[in-house]
Amino acid sequence: VQLQASGGGSVQSGGSLRLSCRVSGSSLGIIVMGWYHQAPGKQRELVANITDDTTNYADSVKGRFTISRDNAKNAVYLQMDSLKPEDTGVYVCHARRRWFGNEYDYWGQGTQVTVSS
Repeated sequence: VQLQASGGGSVQSGGSLRLSCRVSGSSLGIIVMGWYHQAPGKQRELVANITDDTTNYADSVKGRFTISRDNAKNAVYLQMDSLKPEDTGVYVCHARRRWFGNEYDYWGQGTQVTVSS
């Protein structure tokens, strides 16, 4: 399983970006996909994740970001609206796979988002 993220960039405060993450290799057994944010000098934090039944958002992005998943394309997306300077950082795609009773975490390479005031 490999994750390839894209869609980062530089925008002004209030702007929008859409991140994409595609799974290559087998996607069988993937139970959750999501995005994490790593701001400069801070720990990586969950932004949003999605399963077949649920979505989950960090309080800081509720109402501004929307996560979606296209199983046919083995992809997960993060629509980021009303961006703020504090959203700046590297966004990393994540997938968790359950396989023969074990769970495995996979991480993409990250994509940079820069929001200027």
